[in-house]
Amino acid sequence: MRIGPYQLSNNLIVAPMAGVTDRPFRMLCRSMGAGMAVSEMVASNSLLYGSEKTKRRANHDGEPDPISVQIVGADPGMLAQAAKYNVDAGAQIIDINMGCPAKKICNVMAGSALLQNEKLVGDILEAVVGAVKVPVTLKFRTGWDKANRNAVRIAQIAETSGIQALAIHGRTRACAYTGHAEYDTIAAVKAAVSIPVIANGDITTPEKAKYVLDYTGADAVMIGRAAQGRPWLFREIEHFLKTGTRLPPPEVGEIQQVLQGHVHDLYEFYGEFTGVRVARKHISWYTKGLAGSAQFRHGMNMLENSAQQLLAVRDFFDEQLQRGERLHYVEAEELAA
Repeated sequence: MRIGPYQLSNNLIVAPMAGVTDRPFRMLCRSMGAGMAVSEMVASNSLLYGSEKTKRRANHDGEPDPISVQIVGADPGMLAQAAKYNVDAGAQIIDINMGCPAKKICNVMAGSALLQNEKLVGDILEAVVGAVKVPVTLKFRTGWDKANRNAVRIAQIAETSGIQALAIHGRTRACAYTGHAEYDTIAAVKAAVSIPVIANGDITTPEKAKYVLDYTGADAVMIGRAAQGRPWLFREIEHFLKTGTRLPPPEVGEIQQVLQGHVHDLYEFYGEFTGVRVARKHISWYTKGLAGSAQFRHGMNMLENSAQQLLAVRDFFDEQLQRGERLHYVEAEELAA
């Protein structure tokens, strides 16, 4: 998988997820086998450049190449400025968000709402591509709703505008995250363009990753929610694609080690107060599927400092080890329920 001058180590990419794909999570997924990780979306509104949240989102210290930063907005000029700003801050790839289904994004005609205005899509893509010398990529959905699927036209507009790779989530905006991903539409997009296409949506297991690559003809897969609390999914998929065999699931001791390393990175990145609160959801994801985890997660949300959090994690995993537990994989759809 290649994007512009950047040859990725494999064709497994971490999807941008607001509130999740911060620097600690991106670096963890890269260490676990992902070939690239895309940042949380950064607003194009220049008034936000000075905020602490935006500064954190633009912090890529120590990350391996290539550094891909996603921007979101609805004004071509502001998006072009945002692209230049992020390139000056170290971005090596700019990704444009036309896939977010969130109301607060769509209500300002950004994210997947842009799919309703194909002329504006072209204007935005041309403005951003013309503003920077790094590769520009696009993430989008199959359309606004099932009656208005225009993914193939959007893909063709993108290719004409100079976009160098496409990531497509196989759902419409109206579907949000419900139902099943439309792999037929992704296959149609792949057949319609010559630039790399990355398939996204419902890729939860190594077998599913292979199926999606084979069925759609896509050049890569992008994985989001299935990697929450399961960053080792990338190494499992990489191994399966290479060998056709499954790696054994991680033992409880490794899950504990990965979790503790992750939350320490969160404390360092965000500071004590915010780090503890961000860590809660990650701890919840890591422990789903383990014995007694529901009660543990409820108690975790009551803890207010890192010392309490780490002690609770240690005690929980000590109990798992005393039982001789391993992580018994439930399908990711069940874990997410």
